[in-house]
Amino acid sequence: MTDPIADFLTRIRNAIQAGHRVVEAPASNLKKEMTKILFEKGYILNYKFMDDDKQGVIKIALKYDPQSKVPAIKALKRVSTPGLRSYTGYRKIPRVLNGLGIAIMSTSHGVMTDKEARTRKIGGEVLCYIY
Repeated sequence: MTDPIADFLTRIRNAIQAGHRVVEAPASNLKKEMTKILFEKGYILNYKFMDDDKQGVIKIALKYDPQSKVPAIKALKRVSTPGLRSYTGYRKIPRVLNGLGIAIMSTSHGVMTDKEARTRKIGGEVLCYIY
């Protein structure tokens, strides 16, 4: 697998389109931090880190509107790929849907959202957009 983060986002995207309640993905430290951000910002219902034999698994409970069954996540878009990395300074951090969505960034101070990076004046690699 050449891009594990794109695989992680695609698993979530496919589960939402199929209407699944729970999705599993192989774990890594970066994916765990991304999952924590998704939970803190209210895009997923819950998550659980299961330590299996070597790598471990992340179980994510997806969030839907109770009445209309519309998912909380409308779109997941990978920005920085292994073939074309996307780095930005804190002054030029992109705003997703004029502040309604989030951009997950990998910085020298850890994985954080675009708003946190802007307030802490830290640039880094833009991993993905979520709205």
